[in-house]
Amino acid sequence: MLRPKTLREKIERRIAQKAAEDVFLPREFADLGGEDQVLRALRGLVRDKRLVRLGYGVYGRAVVSRLSGEPLLYSPNGFTGAARQALTKLGVPWEPTEAERAYNEGRSTQVPVNPVVRVKGRFSRQLRYGDTELVIER
Repeated sequence: MLRPKTLREKIERRIAQKAAEDVFLPREFADLGGEDQVLRALRGLVRDKRLVRLGYGVYGRAVVSRLSGEPLLYSPNGFTGAARQALTKLGVPWEPTEAERAYNEGRSTQVPVNPVVRVKGRFSRQLRYGDTELVIER
């Protein structure tokens, strides 16, 4: 006899189906269970190194490092791409900074290294991965 799938298995399956997305919010899983249950399942996935926590209510897809065994953020565009995807999902209007636009347009040769975005509205959360934190310009 088949046993019903647990909430965690349902969340893992939905994450696997969204291959193009690297960032997840708890509200994306609200139809699967209660808020506390979803948060508990997401914390379990972080504990088992399937997700990494980027900030309050923001989780990123993870892979386990072969060298250290620690979870690494899995995003083709790195932390900057994941943070921008999170801002978009949170409904926060953002744009690249002037330094990044100057580099992309060929007006500067300085490569922007730190993850910085200009936020057009209100945003007070912190997004970070390890020692790297998203810097918000106003």
